[in-house]
Amino acid sequence: MSEATKVIFAIFGVIVTGFVLVGLSKEEPSNAQKERQASFNNYVAVQKMASDKCPILIKEATKEQVYFPSETKTDRESYITLIWLGENVKTGGFKKASCTLLTALGGVSELIIDDNVIINKKF
Repeated sequence: MSEATKVIFAIFGVIVTGFVLVGLSKEEPSNAQKERQASFNNYVAVQKMASDKCPILIKEATKEQVYFPSETKTDRESYITLIWLGENVKTGGFKKASCTLLTALGGVSELIIDDNVIINKKF
């Protein structure tokens, strides 16, 4: 065998060994990691649902468009409350709007605008 053939076999062997090592080093995530990922995915889904539904409900009730909440309260598992502070108070807009979404209900459970309860669903 020539030296060039030996070098080609050596390079091929290193590549195959690398693929084998990478394939064997893949680990399955532990149950704790799966649990953390599921909890995080749930929180993201609830946050997105609240960010999608609440501004629509506030616009229907006040005719004023809201974009980013001023404050967020959550336990990261069962509820999220988004609070907006109104900007156009002098022109008839709202002062404060609070929208709560319960994961158990799968939707908005409470909408309060300037201390007026618009939606109040109990679980």
